[in-house]
Amino acid sequence: MKTKIASVALALTALTSGQTVLAQQACVEAADLGDAIAYAMPMLYETVQVPCSSTFAESAFMTNEADAFLDQFREQQDASWPGTLRLLKVFMAAQDSESTGEDALVAAIAQMPEESLRPLVDVIIGQMLNERIASTIKVSTCSDIAEAMELVAPLPPENITGLATFIAKRADLKNPTICGVANIGNKTSQTSSPLPPVVK
Repeated sequence: MKTKIASVALALTALTSGQTVLAQQACVEAADLGDAIAYAMPMLYETVQVPCSSTFAESAFMTNEADAFLDQFREQQDASWPGTLRLLKVFMAAQDSESTGEDALVAAIAQMPEESLRPLVDVIIGQMLNERIASTIKVSTCSDIAEAMELVAPLPPENITGLATFIAKRADLKNPTICGVANIGNKTSQTSSPLPPVVK
């Protein structure tokens, strides 16, 4: 499994090598970050659901309404896929890689249509979420996660992803950074990319 993930990661990096804009761009577009958040939301829930299953079982919202909440994001995954892939390409291109060679599998993956890469990208996202979230989450925080989901559930998905993107901008997201956000001293300022519109 790890070999497959590494191969896909190298292939995505190879896909960026012929795209000058992506190769020189050390940041991700805010819209692509929003797409990636929408795309990954169902997978994020699956990641935290395992360590938090007992806590979620005690929450009326998590047992009765969470699926309907997540279905809104599942319905947007097709539309969010192009932006998600663009973000992942920039992220992969920004990583330092010890290996620059491509084996036959990597070369074959690099030639695949972008839509065909989607199941493999899902594997990468799932692996990243497991490594960065599932392995570090504490059961004591599961009730906070359930409460946060219940609080944002009444909002349209566009507002939820817009809010998450807004927070990422103000948090001075790194590796990669968000395009149009400059760090001045200890304050993060937005030089372009206005706030997402509020969806009513």
